[in-house]
Amino acid sequence: MSGAVVEIEPANNGKSEDGGKGIRAVYEHPLPVRLCHWVNSISLFVLVGSGLQIFRAFPSFGAKIPQKDLLHWPKSLAIGGWLGGALQWHLTFMWIYLATGLFYLGYQIFSGNYRQVLFLPRDIPGVWPMVKHYFFFGAKPAVREAYNPLQKHAYTTVVGLGILSVFTGLAIWKPVQFSWLAWLMGGFHWARLWHFLIMWAILFFVFGHLVMVVLHGWNNFVSMLTGWKKDPEYDPR
Repeated sequence: MSGAVVEIEPANNGKSEDGGKGIRAVYEHPLPVRLCHWVNSISLFVLVGSGLQIFRAFPSFGAKIPQKDLLHWPKSLAIGGWLGGALQWHLTFMWIYLATGLFYLGYQIFSGNYRQVLFLPRDIPGVWPMVKHYFFFGAKPAVREAYNPLQKHAYTTVVGLGILSVFTGLAIWKPVQFSWLAWLMGGFHWARLWHFLIMWAILFFVFGHLVMVVLHGWNNFVSMLTGWKKDPEYDPR
């Protein structure tokens, strides 16, 4: 469980030579969360790269005859070399992605750690102030929890996107066995389009996530390696 707090006080009656106070750290990211984070980062990299190589085999969402290509993705920015190779990479890491996602969801639910990141109706009023702060140089709202409302919204949304990526992927991979799933999505061609759009939505989240990491500083990045975050902006107690 996260939330453990330690305070390290320097010698000289709890103050350092320059009058500073001790270091406070909170155990913000449990090991299962960190493990899933890094495994999923690698999985997403391979899935996106191989998925784009698969897309290169038929870069369109319309009829095959006449084919009107949507875009020509560079081969150098794809993984697999050709359609068969890309499928092998994609299907291999699909299982890793799926297993990691199930483990993550199971841990969050049974440990109660989901309370840190789950976006709730009470968080809605806090989203716009954080948007103004991050993107329009507005005043920084008071930090009361490990994740602010905008972060909660992003992390809750991306879990939903991850689930949708699995369902749309299954409909494309096995359109006969999962014909009911493809039907729910409007047919095979629509399932393929949804899968493609979800990929870009996840990439948009990754970009925003990296921006947040930069804005929140080095301690925030290190906490995803060690679990401990030094001098958190909020009071964990």
